[in-house]
Order: sequence, then structure tokens, then C-alpha cells
Amino acid sequence: MSIFYCHFSSCIDKNVEIGSDSKIWHFCHIQTGAVIGKNCIIGQCVNIGPGVIIGDNVKIQNNVSVYEGVTIEDDVFLGPSCVFTNVKRPNLSLGKRNYEKTIVKRGSVIGANATILCGITLGEHCFVGAGSVVTKNVNSYTTVFGNPAVEFIK
Repeated sequence: MSIFYCHFSSCIDKNVEIGSDSKIWHFCHIQTGAVIGKNCIIGQCVNIGPGVIIGDNVKIQNNVSVYEGVTIEDDVFLGPSCVFTNVKRPNLSLGKRNYEKTIVKRGSVIGANATILCGITLGEHCFVGAGSVVTKNVNSYTTVFGNPAVEFIK
């Protein structure tokens, strides 16, 4: 049995796994089937969607929603109000879920208010600048910024 902290204002659905020493702050919702690793910090007003997998030592700042189809590996930082999507072309009339897989690899950093479109992979230890819109895969150890996000070259 793992021991973690959860503020009383947060909601944790059934069939959720949360690792030891993780902290879930105010007004969060952890949905059915989510897995959160050890030593994670989930800031206030964070939503973790069904089936989302979050590795160890992940810090998710305030107002982030991690939707179904997203996997976050170990040692990742998600800045305040960054946004993930999980459908390329939303269409309510289709009536089915076609969630695209998005993977954030180990050690990545996503800046505040960045938008990560679905169906891409952010490579290990990449850095996404604040306010960027990421529309394609980002290589490991690469810094991107802008709209659309492009590689920063000194």
C-alpha cells in the first residue's frame, strides 16, 4: 500500500494507482484507471484523464489537464496551464473516441501555456518554451519555441 497526500477538495475515482510520497493539491480530479508514479506533485486544479500514465518524479503545475491518450514518463515538468489535446479533428456527430497517443519522454520540460497537439512524441530531455504550439515530434535534447514551435538554434 502506498502512502500519498491528497487535499480533501480533490476527487480520486476508483481503480486509480498513486505512488508513494506523491502529493495531490486542491481541486484536482484523478479519473478512473489513471496511474501516477512515486514522488509526483500534482498542482491545484489539475485533471488527470482516464487511463493516463504518469511516471515517477513528475511535477505538474496548476491548471493542467492531461487527457486520455497521454503518457508522461519519469522526471518531467509540466508548466502552469500547459495544454494537451487528444483528438485531431473533433466531431461530436461521430460518437466514438479516436484518441491519439501522445508521449512525453523522460526529463522533458514544457513551459507555461504551451499547447501540445495530439499524436506526437516529445523526446527525452527536450524543452518546450512557454506559449509554444507544438505540432510535430520534438527530438531528444532539443529546445523548441513559437507558433508553430521550431527548433531553437544558437
